[in-house]
Amino acid sequence: MKSIGIGIMSLAHGHVNAYCAQIAGFEDAHLAACWDDNRGRGAAAAQRYDMPLCDAPEDLVERADVDAVIIGIETYRHAEMVRLAARAGKHILLQKPMALTLEDCDQIISDVENAGVQFSMAYQMRQDPMNQKIREMVQNGELGKVGVIRRRHCIPALFHESFHSSWHVDPVKNMGMWMDDASHAADFLLWVMGKPVSVVAEIDNLLSSAAPDDTGCAIYRFESGAMGVLFNSSVVWAGENTTEVYGDEAVLIQNHDDGPSTNTAASLPHPIGLKVWRSAEAERGWQDLGFPIPASHGARIAAVARPFIDYLKDSSKPHATAQEGKLCIEMILGAYRSAQEGRRVSLPLSEQS
Repeated sequence: MKSIGIGIMSLAHGHVNAYCAQIAGFEDAHLAACWDDNRGRGAAAAQRYDMPLCDAPEDLVERADVDAVIIGIETYRHAEMVRLAARAGKHILLQKPMALTLEDCDQIISDVENAGVQFSMAYQMRQDPMNQKIREMVQNGELGKVGVIRRRHCIPALFHESFHSSWHVDPVKNMGMWMDDASHAADFLLWVMGKPVSVVAEIDNLLSSAAPDDTGCAIYRFESGAMGVLFNSSVVWAGENTTEVYGDEAVLIQNHDDGPSTNTAASLPHPIGLKVWRSAEAERGWQDLGFPIPASHGARIAAVARPFIDYLKDSSKPHATAQEGKLCIEMILGAYRSAQEGRRVSLPLSEQS
């Protein structure tokens, strides 16, 4: 079987390095070439992964040995790069978040559909076995009717002065840290619970002034009536609990599923990844579902690469679609609007008159 050639369109987002390291060891895919508007960064990646460096993104997508691209450029340029790749007939893995505006999301969807290329968002939470189990248990009714699901996804980035010069804190390139990082948890809620119908939120700077915002809490309501609570912060040193799901028949608790909580799990005597309490088996108490905790959160990030290659080989494989990418952005933009205007905001935004 032909090895799939992967082109890298910028390594501005650090997660792309984790994908490259994985692909470099695959037998059914290889790194064909890269381009980066930061020449030094691109040259370093080209040397590290033994691939040619292109002078322009157009040169990359015109290469016959590039079958698909991974786009890791700054968020505000996502739509531009998707258009280049799609019109060249290249399949696409796009780093999160999809875009900063609904207009760019619509352009991405249109370009992908018109070109007929395969497309996936790079959301590693969908690849985590614990998260897959949570989704399975919610959707097959094991917990009964779900009333509340809470997801925490945090990082300590803004505590580090070295991060203050990153493009991630630039309001033009990335809008805000909540846009950038809360999109992980928003996609998780969308993936598990479906489309929300409204949101109320608070987003602000609480412990840092290096970025437009550092912390936000949003409460989404879903068509079922359930509430989804999203807590995201870029100023959290450590944590434990990451997900809570409260149903009328069972309760599901997940620990150690973001950076701060995974990195501190080893300090606990008996860390548990996922546990359930069932009303029909109350005498058993909490039951450990036996999921191992990765040594680092980086293992989850790297796990995006294999499913993308599998999806390229078989388009029926699970992936985060362009339409889901837009719904996730609507969830984030709706939360920003709620925080700015101090009111409940209906979703999706694109269906409002």
